[in-house]
Amino acid sequence: MSGSLFVVVAPSGAGKTSLVAELLAREPRIKLSISYTTRAPREGEAHGREYHFVAREEFERMIASGDFLEHANVYGNYYGTSRRWIEAQLAGDNDVLLEIDWQGARQVRALFPRMVGIFILPPSFSELKRRLETRGKDAADVIARRLAGAREEVSHVLEFQYIIVNEAFDSAVSDLQAVVRAARLAREPQSVRLASLLAEFK
Repeated sequence: MSGSLFVVVAPSGAGKTSLVAELLAREPRIKLSISYTTRAPREGEAHGREYHFVAREEFERMIASGDFLEHANVYGNYYGTSRRWIEAQLAGDNDVLLEIDWQGARQVRALFPRMVGIFILPPSFSELKRRLETRGKDAADVIARRLAGAREEVSHVLEFQYIIVNEAFDSAVSDLQAVVRAARLAREPQSVRLASLLAEFK
């Protein structure tokens, strides 16, 4: 496999979704993994675009069948990543990006030790709180739960190879691109891509 597997983790409100969307626009070779979930679609979401929405019974059947690379229960709903789709993309020299939590990242790392782990941090806890409050999506109790979750998420930040602070959006996107380019030039994927070139020097 010569493709790179990027795993991006961040607390809710750190700007991960916007950063990833801009990265994908600039780096078309990266394929975004669409997760499966048992939660109901939100307004404007479509099956197969934001998520694959499935019933809880179907998700549990997929767990039992070993269909997931990783899965987790988040706030009472299941989320999971298709193992077969990831393996097929990487075998075809595509890069794949996963947006998951630290628990999912730990599961993926056990199966793909050379995954590229990236953690997105907000510039401060107070700024994270401000962002969650001003986006107007959540009630006060939900915001409090997300802030508590952020403390737990950030406690695992040093498990990741790269840490990007999303203070200035354009700078954070540039940092993400730098990580992608560095990963593509690493020894293991390049040894596969450049096999014919290297053979000329033997």
